[in-house]
Amino acid sequence: QVQLVESGGGLVQPGGSLRLSCAASGTAFSIYAMRWYRQAPGKQRELVAELASGGTTNYADSVKGRFTISSVNAENTVYLQMDVLKPEDTAVYYCNAEIWRDAAVTANYWGQGTQVTVSS
Repeated sequence: QVQLVESGGGLVQPGGSLRLSCAASGTAFSIYAMRWYRQAPGKQRELVAELASGGTTNYADSVKGRFTISSVNAENTVYLQMDVLKPEDTAVYYCNAEIWRDAAVTANYWGQGTQVTVSS
C-alpha cells in the first residue's frame, strides 16, 4: 500500500505563484514516474506534468514555461512549482505515482487532491 499526501493548494491572485508537494509513503517501493493532473469544474482530468524515473519531464502545452515539476528524497516527494498563475489554472490538482510491482508491471496510486483557485 502506497499513500500520497498532497499540500500547498490555496487561493492566489493572477500572476502569483504556488508550490504543491506530494509525499509518498508506505512499504518499500520503487517509483517509475510521478505526475500531476488537474480537473477544472465541468472538465475532464488532464495531465499537467510528469517526471519519469530517468529524470525526463513532460508538460502540457498550456503550462510550459510556467510550471516546473521536480523531486527530492530519492523521488519519494514530488513538487509542482506554479508561476504566473492564470484564472484558467483553477482546478483540483491530483498527485499520481506509478510504482513498479515487478520488472514489467506497474500500478498507479492517487492523492486526494488539493484545490488551487486563481482569482482576483
